[in-house]
Amino acid sequence: MDLVKAVHRTSVRLTIASLCASLALPAGTANAQEQGKNRLNGVKSLACTFTLLATGTWNEGEPKAEVKPAKLSIAYEAINVEDGTARAVEGSGTLDMIAKLSLWNLHLLWIGSEGAVYLTTVFDRETKGGKLRAVHTRHEYTDISLPGYTSRPEQYYGECEIKK
Repeated sequence: MDLVKAVHRTSVRLTIASLCASLALPAGTANAQEQGKNRLNGVKSLACTFTLLATGTWNEGEPKAEVKPAKLSIAYEAINVEDGTARAVEGSGTLDMIAKLSLWNLHLLWIGSEGAVYLTTVFDRETKGGKLRAVHTRHEYTDISLPGYTSRPEQYYGECEIKK
């Protein structure tokens, strides 16, 4: 009888966990066929523009952030989510990236040998201009701030356009 109770409790827990997971997803996303409708599925290149920047730092051990306008453009080429690869092209050159399509988002990740991490997430959600919402984050920290170089954590907000 104890075995029957244990199986029943496990079944109830799995049912509740499954229900919670399905409620946490936007409507219709539980169906695998719905993923095929994600416009980021099969994208090979993007042109991204970021117009707002939040920079973080620590002053006397306390975290602080500054938000200001930005002008950052990054192109992503040779995106291949099957192989998990992509290439970023910006003013300072090219970076080989890791590409991962995750439900409604495309993530593009670079981890530098010196410790820096860059991550761009493109959402399958439109901006007012019909492009796709995007965020680009740079995790770097140096003791000295140099204008024009990332020396503190940065997060950029903007949009990406799918290129044919």
